[in-house]
Amino acid sequence: MSESVQDKVIAIIAEQAVLEPSDVTLESTLEDLGIDSLGLVESIFAIEEAFDIQVPFNANEPEKSDFDISSVAAIIAAVDGLIKEQAAS
Repeated sequence: MSESVQDKVIAIIAEQAVLEPSDVTLESTLEDLGIDSLGLVESIFAIEEAFDIQVPFNANEPEKSDFDISSVAAIIAAVDGLIKEQAAS
């Protein structure tokens, strides 16, 4: 059985934060987890590779991105949306 989107995203974020997946909650922000801008970019690359998707994200202007990084739950929802979008096309 394959990992769910949620489990896989949490594992990627936990790896970047050097935490156990169990330490990452849906309400956590990347800042809460100690992930800086470089860690964010590495997380985005890892998510793109893991799910074979293109994340519309500008690391220089994250506030202008359509990809919501406000919390772990928001990232999971955004990734899920991109997967469904890709499947529909």
